[in-house]
Amino acid sequence: MIGHLNHNRLLRIAGLFTWAVIGLPLLLLSLAPSEQLDVDLSLALLQSWRTWLAWIVFGLSYAWLTRGLGERRITPLDHLLMVMLAGSAIAISFYSQSGLGSILLMVVACVLPWLLPVWLGIALLVLCEFFIIPVYVRGFDFTWMEAVLQAALYVGFTGFAFVTGLVARQQNQAREEQRRLNAELRATRALLAESVRVNERTRISRELHDLLGHHLTALSLNLEVASHLVGGQAQEHVDQAQTLAKLLLSDVREVVSQLRDDDAIDMRATLLPLAENVPGLRIDMQMPAHFLIDDPERAHVLLRCTQEIITNAVRHAGAQLLRLRYTQDPTAVRLDARDDGRGAESARAGNGLSGMRERLAAYGGRLQVETAPDQGFVLRLELPLAGEGGLRDAAHVSAPAATPAQVAPDAGGGA
Repeated sequence: MIGHLNHNRLLRIAGLFTWAVIGLPLLLLSLAPSEQLDVDLSLALLQSWRTWLAWIVFGLSYAWLTRGLGERRITPLDHLLMVMLAGSAIAISFYSQSGLGSILLMVVACVLPWLLPVWLGIALLVLCEFFIIPVYVRGFDFTWMEAVLQAALYVGFTGFAFVTGLVARQQNQAREEQRRLNAELRATRALLAESVRVNERTRISRELHDLLGHHLTALSLNLEVASHLVGGQAQEHVDQAQTLAKLLLSDVREVVSQLRDDDAIDMRATLLPLAENVPGLRIDMQMPAHFLIDDPERAHVLLRCTQEIITNAVRHAGAQLLRLRYTQDPTAVRLDARDDGRGAESARAGNGLSGMRERLAAYGGRLQVETAPDQGFVLRLELPLAGEGGLRDAAHVSAPAATPAQVAPDAGGGA
């Protein structure tokens, strides 16, 4: 059963289990003062109430923070809850006068690498442990030196838990990168297969035209000459042979024309694999029902630009939804890409955007980028085709067919 859970859910379940188990010693500690006559009962009840409040806050904060861990965008609310999570663990130790908060800080340590930069997470853990030093002094009658040594010991434990969470996050990122590369590999393989198919059809059509067409034309001419040199019953057979030769030549020309009409790359088969299994990002891809491009090089440019847009949305923009709208006309292919990421004051021309512009410029294309803080990125690109027949659409004017793909930023289109 556990084998079917991913590491994110295991971390969530393990943390919630630890939190629930901590509730048992807290219950025993809250009942203990009532048996001591020299303890102010009202003060004990107040401390118990605060302890349980901190315990509840810890559980709710942890449950919220670990939902979709590694698959969603981290928000300022998450950072606030992270502070509340650590603060409630300290409060549990302070009000219960025990080391239970230090145990919960180990749970916090496992989550920190997913929410904060490494150096900031380590600093927060060390700070939290030393905030509990007065608890050791008051609750366990430690000297200040003993309390510092005890805190340092827990720093080692929480550091181990922090590194465990960090390794889990790095493995998650490696798996996401592998999924992305697999999607790009499938798309590239589909483009290669389409290119091979187109090249083979072109070769066959040329062979039919150059060999059979030439010989059938020569045969028809010779039969025409023969029809003037013979008479009687032979004349009838020569005429029949001439008619068959002309019909066969017409069939060959029709086959050649059909082969040439179908020698375009199917961009739907090429682009759709890119939208599959992209972790943390839902891709809504819409394109014409018949989306064909004659030129393999232009098809490759469109594929690479789409890959770059998806990669940027995942890595830099922090987007959860990316909309890709492909349109066509007889002279150009256009793509409108919009994400719901964090956006930026301006689009910096990094390697991603520069590479896209260079690919498009080589074929007379262009790229426009629009962005604003908290407004995501909008990219509009136009790729001219080789000529009137550069892009083929059987319907010529067809409504885009929605193909939403649920998939898990250079910024969303950014640099």
